[in-house]
Amino acid sequence: MKSAVENLNPTRVRLTVEVPFEELKDSLDAAYKKINQQVTVKGFRKGKIPARVIDQRFGRGAVLEEAVNDALPKFYTEAVNEAELNVLGQPEVDITELKDGETLNFTAEVDVRPTIEIPDYSGIEVEVDAVEVADEDVEKAVEELRERFASTSPVERAAQDGDVVTIDLEAKVDGEVLEDGVASDVSYTIGSGELLDGIDEAVKGLEAGGEATFASELKGGSAAGKEAEVTVKVTQVAARELPELDDDFAQLASEFDTLDELKADSRKRLENMKQYDQATQAQERVLEKLLELVEVPVPEKLLEDEINTRKHNLEHHQLGQMGLDLEKYLEIQGKTVEEFDAETKEAAVKGIKTQFVLDELVNKEKLNVNQEELTEHLMRRAASSGMSPDQFAQAVVEGGQVPMLVGEVARGKALAVVVEAATVKDTNGEVVDLDDEEDETESATEAVAEVTDGDEASTEAPEEKPEA
Repeated sequence: MKSAVENLNPTRVRLTVEVPFEELKDSLDAAYKKINQQVTVKGFRKGKIPARVIDQRFGRGAVLEEAVNDALPKFYTEAVNEAELNVLGQPEVDITELKDGETLNFTAEVDVRPTIEIPDYSGIEVEVDAVEVADEDVEKAVEELRERFASTSPVERAAQDGDVVTIDLEAKVDGEVLEDGVASDVSYTIGSGELLDGIDEAVKGLEAGGEATFASELKGGSAAGKEAEVTVKVTQVAARELPELDDDFAQLASEFDTLDELKADSRKRLENMKQYDQATQAQERVLEKLLELVEVPVPEKLLEDEINTRKHNLEHHQLGQMGLDLEKYLEIQGKTVEEFDAETKEAAVKGIKTQFVLDELVNKEKLNVNQEELTEHLMRRAASSGMSPDQFAQAVVEGGQVPMLVGEVARGKALAVVVEAATVKDTNGEVVDLDDEEDETESATEAVAEVTDGDEASTEAPEEKPEA
């Protein structure tokens, strides 16, 4: 077999392959054997029909077609390996010449990963928010904790902001009561915004036994997005009573003995959260700077597939779970279809470029992923998916997605290397020390996974067999 490579553009090549006919012998034998098992010829036992009889009865062309379809994947793969190509997606194969007993010639056009030169990234500088926790932040956190320990007691008066009301609901669309539009004994805190738009105004001022009707757009259920006439009946009004902010409360709500200790712990927790947000911000901004430094051509077909994947995931998974379609989602977001398409394309381009650049960094820095790192990442992904680690691990193995997880961790480590080499300052001009290597790698992995969401399936999909 002889092969040659022609670069059509930075991300696509054409392979020209010439195969001497004798190299098709194994595939021809397999073709005759396969046809032998599928057909019956009077006078011959099944599977024992001579090749010349098959040629006479069914045509040599049928045998050649079967043999070529069997042989193409092998010769294509050999040509790819010989040229040391890093191919993406499926090839477009064209048989240019097939002469029985002489030769098989074909071409295969396929996208390839572009060659990327990683420049010196040690000079990257970014600015992030300073970690500052105000007294007001601590007071707010303690107040939220206090709210969780509030008690309620029924009152004989009109409902007002902050009260907990027990209500019955009935929703009608076009005058018809919805099958899933009736609910009883629903507990609702006025002002929480957890139910329907307009319900706060409807129930405020009502006493137990009071009733009101209001219009609201349904957020979920069989009539999600439609305007409904909602009748609400208050069956009980209860006032919320907050515990006193003192040492007794600290002992009730935490493991601390005093309110001062509880506040100090709240401050520390807020600082840790802001430090994590700061690290994430640093990673995102360093990544943006890195992408600005590198020229990354994006394969057109890969970009098209990625855009379609992102749209499909949004429409059929995320929006479907919320009872929305794309049209309603865009209306809520205040976006046109053109704006949505432009944003989706921009996100897809960024995701593909991020993967290409960080994969190149993984190779350049010779980064490896050990079992412990993979297990930790798997645990985090399982938690975010709502599955147990065992269930998630089984699904990953059965779906052949282990390489995908390994890739995510490796890219996270690559980004962590760049962040470590960069200069990160906060808005106060202070240099930020992101010195927790393990935490930095974990958060970098999550940051990369968010940017490249959907890209892995597009760029690392198993290849189908090319056929004539």
